[in-house]
Amino acid sequence: MACRISELVIDCRDPEALAAFWCEVLGYVVVGREEGFIEIGPDDEGHRPGIVLSASDDPRSGKLPLHIDVSPTDRDQDAELERLLALGAKPADVGQTGEESWHVLADPEGNEFCLLRTRVS
Repeated sequence: MACRISELVIDCRDPEALAAFWCEVLGYVVVGREEGFIEIGPDDEGHRPGIVLSASDDPRSGKLPLHIDVSPTDRDQDAELERLLALGAKPADVGQTGEESWHVLADPEGNEFCLLRTRVS
């Protein structure tokens, strides 16, 4: 069997706040908490990767080499965009042309992610 991504780790200033944001975005729950980090993931035993939010005071510089793409599950892209903006996401400019079928956003700490058009079940 090959490997599978089990978790993504995001360094951040405020793991609690960022965990709350991403739990709302993804429908995740807190699955673990230790000094300096919080792990969030699906509330079932699904194989989706979890996210570990790790406390860090190191400043981020430049565009991230890796980002998360999310897709709406129960609404269209426009409705999901409104929901994400209401949760605290902000539009981000990483050099897109404006002709893309996705929206580039940033979480409350400025980490870019994309909202895709395709709805997934």
